[in-house]
Amino acid sequence: MSAPAPKFSIVIPVYNGAETLARAVDSVLAQTHPAHEILIVDDGSTDSTAQIAGRYDAPVRYVHQPNQGVSAARNLGAREAVGDWLAFLDADDHYYPNRLQVHAQMLAEVPDLDLMTADFDYLDLQGQVLGRSLTANPLGRSLLARATGSSLVVDAPTELAQFVAQHFGDTHTLSVRRARFLEAGGYPLGFPVCEDVHLLVRLTVAASRIGVWLEPVAAYVVHAGSATRKDPVRAQRETVRALSDLRIRIAAPSWARRGVAEGLRQARFDWAVALLRTGRRGEAVAAMAPAVWGCPGWTSWRNLAAVVRTALTPNGQPT
Repeated sequence: MSAPAPKFSIVIPVYNGAETLARAVDSVLAQTHPAHEILIVDDGSTDSTAQIAGRYDAPVRYVHQPNQGVSAARNLGAREAVGDWLAFLDADDHYYPNRLQVHAQMLAEVPDLDLMTADFDYLDLQGQVLGRSLTANPLGRSLLARATGSSLVVDAPTELAQFVAQHFGDTHTLSVRRARFLEAGGYPLGFPVCEDVHLLVRLTVAASRIGVWLEPVAAYVVHAGSATRKDPVRAQRETVRALSDLRIRIAAPSWARRGVAEGLRQARFDWAVALLRTGRRGEAVAAMAPAVWGCPGWTSWRNLAAVVRTALTPNGQPT
């Protein structure tokens, strides 16, 4: 007897997203594998978000909360959901029509998957493709090179460690069993950026098998208003803070600790580069230095040397 088809509950957190909300909701309604429900979680919007949401009937549900941030909004949607699988979509992004179908197909082939992710496109505001998630990621390129079809399963400790250190995919390509999400405690509060990575790493540590679809199933719209682009230094500092919190939380297995340490080393380097670009040379060296003892090895020393060398040059700008 075949397993029943998965029931996907789609959670769309939104804060003052009236301009893009309808596109996001419509992209879910257009799925070739219908969503079981769509939960719009309004995080205290002051624009016409509520009116836009009110145009939709079932399976769309509208939930309102006082402004508490995107993590709290996603967590509320997950608690309110009734489907056995959760998927997420920010109000300024959108799904491609096969987003849910390909994950339902993967589950039909490998029923014991704990979570799934997929490739996605980066788009500009005009809808032009700027790149793909997998091709911009070392592990993603490795998986594409050895894959023989459109999907694969990541389950070996070495691959899981790489996935922790070099995560790919994004919130809008994550599908996770609702029970797993709730057991993990959902998205962490208090992290303005990198909350998605924090959750993904914790889910990966608890998982035994991860399904990956190797073709784009959604679009991430790049715009200047995103947290990482408005203030890159703050965004990279907060990424280091989130990964440092993860390193304290995760005691086992060893591959998970190794993956978090490697991810933290790269985050410190990215933070240092962002600081150098604003002329804050001493802060850049201080940001990178802890990686030498926190994740010892040639790469950490090489990164620190690069930061110091750049900081000592006349213009102090990374190339």
